[in-house]
Amino acid sequence: MWVRKIGIDLGTCNSLVYIPGKGVVLNEPSVVAVSLPENKILAVGNEAKEMLGKTPDTIVAYRPLKDGVIADFRVTQAMIQYFLNKVTGRFSFLKPELVISVPAGITSTERRAVIEAALNAGAKSAYVAKEPILSAIGAGIPINSPTGNMLIDIGGGTSETAVISLGGIVAWSSVRVGGNKMDQAISSFIKNKYNLAIGDQMAEDIKINIGSALPVKEKEEMEIRGRDLISGLPKTIEINTNEVCEAISSHLKEITQSIKEVLRNTPPELIADVIDKGMILAGGGALLKNIDTLFTNITGVPSYIADEPLFCVAKGTGMVLENLEVYKRSIMSKK
Repeated sequence: MWVRKIGIDLGTCNSLVYIPGKGVVLNEPSVVAVSLPENKILAVGNEAKEMLGKTPDTIVAYRPLKDGVIADFRVTQAMIQYFLNKVTGRFSFLKPELVISVPAGITSTERRAVIEAALNAGAKSAYVAKEPILSAIGAGIPINSPTGNMLIDIGGGTSETAVISLGGIVAWSSVRVGGNKMDQAISSFIKNKYNLAIGDQMAEDIKINIGSALPVKEKEEMEIRGRDLISGLPKTIEINTNEVCEAISSHLKEITQSIKEVLRNTPPELIADVIDKGMILAGGGALLKNIDTLFTNITGVPSYIADEPLFCVAKGTGMVLENLEVYKRSIMSKK
């Protein structure tokens, strides 16, 4: 398959690959399984995620990206290579141009690591673009207009808030809090309240199925299974929506603090635009029930969830690829 341009949303939890004209062609977990004795990569993506928490001593399954940046260079490179091979075919002779999303708060060293990993994985050239900008483009926000547009992108590792005007970021804040920290908070809450140990996958299922950013009158309940920490035996309990809300409240507070900080640092002319247009929520965290209502209640600014919030950054990379010459000068850094 002759693919010349590829966009990658390199996320802490999931990575998405976008090809112009085809849309999102791959959506897999950012997980890699490594065999320790041979120091060899066994599986990537869905196959590796199946192994999380279930491996023997000789195999480690983990996420090579932490808080949206590379924590393990070699493994991230192998993961990018796997994604490229999957969409272009292992024996493709044409090296594609890549646009890769990075957090707004990334350092120049971290940026270089992403570009280096992409080039080593088989890219002809690699550009990195900031997630809030890509997310805004993917959400259909006119980023080049001389008006203020506010976007909140809640991912697996980071939550980024930015006010964008004339194609650039005017005010922004990034906190290393996202879906992963919320999952950990749910696990800790159940451990402390019920003496029950549960896996990361179970915690994520609880958040997706019955999680809410605000307490609700009609509570949903979910049956969960884990290991009793006192007897060591399997045990089943029921947990409800308001307990999940209580478990993740401190992390949501951190995100709302960063939103307030951005609003405080935004010029008055742009604040007027933000109040008129509201805040757009993107990323997987935007799917948490009542999160838009929580932000509206705390800031007084209307909040709206973008269409397909999970795909906003990937769609943004696609739009940048389709107009690469225009965006090369303005929003991207190249090796």
